[in-house]
Amino acid sequence: MTEKLDIARNKKADFENHLHPSEERWFAVYTSYKREKIAFKDLTANGIEAYLPLQHHTRRYVRKVKEVELPLISHYVFVKIKKSEYVKVLQSPYVVKFVKFSNNLISIPENEIELIKRIIGEGYFVEINSDDFNVGDEVEVIGGKLTGLHGVLLEKENNHFLSVELKSLGLSLKVSIKPNLLRKIKQRLVAK
Repeated sequence: MTEKLDIARNKKADFENHLHPSEERWFAVYTSYKREKIAFKDLTANGIEAYLPLQHHTRRYVRKVKEVELPLISHYVFVKIKKSEYVKVLQSPYVVKFVKFSNNLISIPENEIELIKRIIGEGYFVEINSDDFNVGDEVEVIGGKLTGLHGVLLEKENNHFLSVELKSLGLSLKVSIKPNLLRKIKQRLVAK
């Protein structure tokens, strides 16, 4: 019996929890279906620093055209909290749970939240010159608000995307980038 308790304690000790008693850190919370905006408003109204990345979309209907703002990542709102605010976040009726990775409560680095803010801030599209870039090339953004961003070129025909992996979130984002704002870092490896 004590062996089972020791194993259970060791397993519990293996889990990571990045909540800190005095330092605020970013975490992702999972919201109810289509309740990201309401959850964001509720959290901020209760004194929690929150961030909801929104994208502008044009919806075309039979009789009208409507501009809407939709969440970049469905069901996700980001909160910057200390350990003492954990329960306060969960008390929001629209927050389902904290996003965990293998049962670990992992904080999201500040630079990744800033990266999302920069990606949302970009709003232009230009084609990539197919002579300079090949699918699979590692590239770096050398101009604009996304300067310094690294990624992999996924497509180069009609849709030109740079894939940006946010490791803490376990997501990849596809972003349209102008060809004159890209620099090839490393050519793709070709199997012989």
